[in-house]
Amino acid sequence: MRYMLLIYGDEAADANAGPEEWQAVMEAHNAFGAEARERGMNPQGDALQPTSTATTVRRRNGALTTTDGPFAETREQLGGFYILECQNLDEAIEMAGKLPLGETDSVEIRPIMEFD
Repeated sequence: MRYMLLIYGDEAADANAGPEEWQAVMEAHNAFGAEARERGMNPQGDALQPTSTATTVRRRNGALTTTDGPFAETREQLGGFYILECQNLDEAIEMAGKLPLGETDSVEIRPIMEFD
C-alpha cells in the first residue's frame, strides 16, 4: 500500500537555521531516501516552497476564487512530503520515525486511495 508522509514544521524556525544545520538535515533526508530505495519502497517526494508562495483555490456558488497563501493560519506548515510503498501502517510509522524532525515538527501519515 502507498502512504504519504506529510512533514509539518515551523517555517520561521527553519528560516533561522544555519548552513551547517541545513546540510545535516539534507544529509539525513538523503539517507532516508537511500534506505527507502534499498527496502523497495519506491520513494517519491520533495520539499515545498514556503507558504508565502501558496495560492488557495476555492469554488463558491459555482465560481472559482483564488487567495494568496495557505487556507488557514497554523503553527505548523506543510514543508514537504514522501510517498512510500509500505507493507502496512506499522512500516509507514517506522519510516516516519526515521525522518529528521525538530522537537516541534510532526509527520502526518495518510494511506493513498488506489483507483482501478
